[in-house]
Amino acid sequence: MQRQIMIQAVQLRRTLSLGAQAIEVLRGVSFEVARGEMVALTGPSGSGKSTLLALLAAIDSPTSGQLILDGSDITHASEGSLARVRNEKIGIVFQSFNLIPTLTALENVEVPLHISTKPGDARRRAADILARVGLADRMHHRPHQLSGGQQQRVAIARALVMSPSVLLADEPTGNLDTQTGQHILALISELRQDFGLTTVVVTHSPDVAACADRVLRLVDGQLMSSVAVKAVAR
Repeated sequence: MQRQIMIQAVQLRRTLSLGAQAIEVLRGVSFEVARGEMVALTGPSGSGKSTLLALLAAIDSPTSGQLILDGSDITHASEGSLARVRNEKIGIVFQSFNLIPTLTALENVEVPLHISTKPGDARRRAADILARVGLADRMHHRPHQLSGGQQQRVAIARALVMSPSVLLADEPTGNLDTQTGQHILALISELRQDFGLTTVVVTHSPDVAACADRVLRLVDGQLMSSVAVKAVAR
């Protein structure tokens, strides 16, 4: 069976201006991610991991190169087109949760549904996905009433409520203790299998990387290696 490519990056470059100086954050990064594959992006701080994730999330644009998502070239897409891509195809989980503090867990998960064109009962869909991540009894709590792990579960539910094809996560266990981080990692792995998600995770954690199918290592804005996890020394 031919492998279906969900993400194709071709010679991605991202240059930022710092005063009169141009900083090349990404320097010609190329790779592919198959549909349903989980890839971990690793590398030292400042290597360009988060910048690359922002490109994949369609919240930033490359200075040059090409980015193809699910067969569509989004490199030079309009902001309106990119907004639709973000809303319909991509779910994002952040290290800092990024929940709205004045809203309940249920209301936080509902937010993407209110700005979408998808039909359906927003409250019911939000409640269903919160139950799926184990928070059926916490959906009316506000973020300050939830533990860090519970807040991250809310963030994951919010990322998945639009039924995206791609899940992007930026250090999803970085603000959690070891045991809670392991639970969140297990949940992401389980949901990835259940929903057939193509998943890209930025991480410094060997445990997170070990759950991926493949590890991409960035150093100084360049892709230094792409290694199948089974080939990575444990």
